[in-house]
Amino acid sequence: MIYQIETNLSVEEFTRILINSTLGKRRPVSEPERISKMLKHGNLIITARANGKLIGVARSLTDFTFCTYLSDIAVDQKYQKQGIGKELIRLTKKETNNAKLILLSAPEAINYYPKIGMQKFEQCYLLDEISELK
Repeated sequence: MIYQIETNLSVEEFTRILINSTLGKRRPVSEPERISKMLKHGNLIITARANGKLIGVARSLTDFTFCTYLSDIAVDQKYQKQGIGKELIRLTKKETNNAKLILLSAPEAINYYPKIGMQKFEQCYLLDEISELK
């Protein structure tokens, strides 16, 4: 398994891993222009590859000192339960100088994060559409 920071991950590979991890259900995988912007503006992308094949990715937005929003953590379903997601999270923390790591869990993964030592908070808020702002 090779873990590395990547700056030129293709839209096609990123889309494929989102779909293969089930995260594609909540990402705009049918909109390559949006996926391209997601990659362009994510300022830390760490991947896991087996024999060159992308099997995991952690895409974050970070200031590298105080906070990191781990927007996408995706591991191909065929490779899950092998510690790949945990290692991607560990490397994200390491690369961001141990900045606070924040994420919103996919419904299927909600029980995973406490198992690896992450703390659940109830103080999170979400605004999906600007029209919802009162």
